[in-house]
Amino acid sequence: MSEQQSRGAAKVAQLAEFDEVIDARSPSEYAEDRLPRAISCPVLDDQQRVRVGTLYKQASPFEAKKTGAVLVAQNIARHIEQLFLDKPRDWRPLVYCWRGGQRSGAFTHILRQIGWDAHRLEGGYKAWRNHVIGQLALLPPRFHYRVVSGATGSGKSRLLEELAAQGAQVLHLEEMAAHKGSVLGGLPGKPQPSQRMFESRLFAAFADFDPARPVFVEAEGRRIGSVQLPNALLDSIRVAPSLCIAASASARVEFLLHDYDYLLTDPHWLIEKLGLLRGLQSNETLSRWTGLVERGEFPALVSDLLELHYDPLYQRSQTKNYAGFQDALQLAIDDLSISGIQRLAQEILAGI
Repeated sequence: MSEQQSRGAAKVAQLAEFDEVIDARSPSEYAEDRLPRAISCPVLDDQQRVRVGTLYKQASPFEAKKTGAVLVAQNIARHIEQLFLDKPRDWRPLVYCWRGGQRSGAFTHILRQIGWDAHRLEGGYKAWRNHVIGQLALLPPRFHYRVVSGATGSGKSRLLEELAAQGAQVLHLEEMAAHKGSVLGGLPGKPQPSQRMFESRLFAAFADFDPARPVFVEAEGRRIGSVQLPNALLDSIRVAPSLCIAASASARVEFLLHDYDYLLTDPHWLIEKLGLLRGLQSNETLSRWTGLVERGEFPALVSDLLELHYDPLYQRSQTKNYAGFQDALQLAIDDLSISGIQRLAQEILAGI
């Protein structure tokens, strides 16, 4: 046994060796980002961290450590009682905190005293974060991509989902970002992940991919809502060959009315979002769109939005940023129903 193993320390490369990954940080830290498979078992919750920190500054480090020790012991005891009492003798958990210091050290020590082969992640979450950043600079160029393009309302995300269902390797960026990538792209009741969590999701996806097989990905811009694509990924997909869904205008309007049906239930919210286009569209146009919303004339609104805003914007963006856009394989389709997209996915995979 190495000295590192005898001290109960492990490195990021050893993550797969453990039965459980325990995040000893506060709930807010866990919510921002965490290691794959990690469960939240804070040794101090957010309020307790503030309390101990205040004591440290206003009283003394000694008073803060006394209070902290009581809280840490109570919290670890509760986690063990509620979550781990049924674990067998050979259970191997990995515990981490921010830097791999006192929080994970205390938890690991108690688990090892019980008799489990518990380890603390050396360097903690910071080591994981550095690993993710480094890998996202190295991994994307190792794969070859098929970029799915097509004007707004062409069912690109649905096609990616169907390709995945049929066994293809898919990097579904909008799903990872919880955003559809436009001014109306926010998903109701589903906040976007932090930049760190988005990047962790990207890394997890790449870790599962086979470099010998193509990866299907949508032609995205640099930003998807509030998150940003890593440069290495963006550079890689921008030079990859494209498949362009050439859907008819009527099919796209019908698709969008179903795909964005949740927007149509709140006209005031929709009008507010359309206001974000002020400066890109004339006041006269925005006024007309507001009237269409108020009268419930949504097919006309969607058709107008496509013609005057989304289509010109998409054409400029793709032509400028994607080298293969002009030479993309055109996939004509008039049926963007579930069955229509299933058939399109089958045709694409049959042609690889």
